[in-house]
Amino acid sequence: MQTSRHRRVAALSLAAALTVALSGCGQAPWDGLDAGGTSSATPTAKATITPIVNDLATGSTRHELTAGDAALTVDYSSSLNMGDWTAEANKPISFSLSAALGTDDGQGVYLSKVSIIPAVSGPTGALDAPATFVDQSSLPTGYVVKAPYSYGQTFVLPAVDSTATSVTLSFTFELLIQTTPTSSTFAKQTASDQLTVAIVP
Repeated sequence: MQTSRHRRVAALSLAAALTVALSGCGQAPWDGLDAGGTSSATPTAKATITPIVNDLATGSTRHELTAGDAALTVDYSSSLNMGDWTAEANKPISFSLSAALGTDDGQGVYLSKVSIIPAVSGPTGALDAPATFVDQSSLPTGYVVKAPYSYGQTFVLPAVDSTATSVTLSFTFELLIQTTPTSSTFAKQTASDQLTVAIVP
């Protein structure tokens, strides 16, 4: 009888000791699991940074284009420091164009029209943009652009939306190429190009 009582007391003491030991070990391994046995911890989202393209990061750039048999060299630059290309500033963009023919028998190459369509981008997408720039030659054939001659122009982008992050300029160059050196007939060729410039916050 007394032995049975001693055994009961010993069992109760052991149960109490286990309870104290478990309560002092911190969070149990099964804490934080939902009913399905999986962890309920929420993963931390990582922020992604999208770099902004700036074709004029060094102040100028050269693009090589083709228009039929004509090879075009276009040099772009800005007299405004890239650090000053802010949304509210007037932003000049200058470019010069010259052409060379693959099969050159002495034909003339002329630029009849150039147009630039600006597109403004912000953190959430497209923003309102300035109107299209156009230079239409008043000469019958256009401006002579065959090397050593070239066409040069500067357009000024006005203020844009204060949240703008970049401006992309889409250029279209329309050429007239003389079919023979003495001909009064011309072939029309078109070349397109794009230039993206970052806007300083």
